[in-house]
Amino acid sequence: MQTITFIGNGQMAFSIAEGLKHKYHIEVVGRSMEKLDAFEKRLGIRIDKAILEHFDIGDKRVVLCVKPNALESTARHLKGKAELLVSVLAGTPIEKLSKTIKSKAYIRAMPNIAASVGASMTTLTGDISHKEEAEVLLRGAGEVLWLESEKALDIATALAGSGPAYLAIMAEALAEGAVVQGLKRDEALTLTRGLFDGFAKLFATKHPVEIKEAVMSPGGTTAAGCAALEAHGLRHASISAIREALARAKILAKES
Repeated sequence: MQTITFIGNGQMAFSIAEGLKHKYHIEVVGRSMEKLDAFEKRLGIRIDKAILEHFDIGDKRVVLCVKPNALESTARHLKGKAELLVSVLAGTPIEKLSKTIKSKAYIRAMPNIAASVGASMTTLTGDISHKEEAEVLLRGAGEVLWLESEKALDIATALAGSGPAYLAIMAEALAEGAVVQGLKRDEALTLTRGLFDGFAKLFATKHPVEIKEAVMSPGGTTAAGCAALEAHGLRHASISAIREALARAKILAKES
């Protein structure tokens, strides 16, 4: 079984490792053995664990899962030259990665938290000669989409990487709306989960406009609800969310 080495033991590393743990042998590198032990216990399988200081990445396939502003402080502790470096650092270009950590090849990837249930929508770009290998690796955590430029990946990060949080806000708000009107909270949450699950299946084959038009009859309840969403700026807020997330990624990259 091939070994994948994670540098970093935060939530993103855990989410990807959770999706890959039955397909690869997992090695995790961090600053605290106590936290690494907790990572292993939470993951539920035996993993290789190592402290970051003087860690040799030579000939390893590495998934870099630290905060963008921790890139240089992390790199100072690494030695050797990786076989492949897959970075999930938002807004951090390959040019900067290559000047900081030695590797034969570089891939930028942006999974999302759904990797933990094997349902991430992960975007990739980088060394085209390692495209297939990177796709196979990240497909263990869900769907993958190769993009032709880092600019496209940064935009995709603001959509698919941050997207679960946007949808969580929407789900919470819809359920709360039903509670305000008198529905029990557990019933509202059950209905909202079913709603999102059913929508995902429809969205797999239909354009959003098709779905909306199939539900919304003239002068009906859905039309009234959609009009309220438009009046209160849902569309503008969603567009703004992508813009602001992208802008923040660029700021974090400059600070790293």
